[in-house]
Amino acid sequence: MAKTSSFRDLVVWQKAMALAARVYRMTAHWPRTHQFGLGSQLQRSATSIPANIAEGFERHSRKEYQRFLAIAAGSAAETETHLRLSALAGITHKDEVAELVEATREVAKIIRGIERRLAQPPRPNPPSSGP
Repeated sequence: MAKTSSFRDLVVWQKAMALAARVYRMTAHWPRTHQFGLGSQLQRSATSIPANIAEGFERHSRKEYQRFLAIAAGSAAETETHLRLSALAGITHKDEVAELVEATREVAKIIRGIERRLAQPPRPNPPSSGP
């Protein structure tokens, strides 16, 4: 398996970026009375997901990466909560919220998988087959 050299290569970061962009597009159509309250909270939590994935990856420390992934997972839970609240408050159509919640949960699931993999002890490098 090839080593990833940039956070931009991570599928989870790409999906989280797409999710954040969708959240921004959705909240742009909200009434102004909601854009600066719940809309702003939702935008911040959604953008926090890819930002923390990227920051943790760039720390070049397994422990730090795990810490930032945990923060990203928390931001995903916060994003889902804000999305569900927007449907309950009648700001956003339930079908649109359902799609975004599904995308949020997919990102969170990938994050949790990476966290589990990082929690395992590092595998030793295979022995060299050279002279």
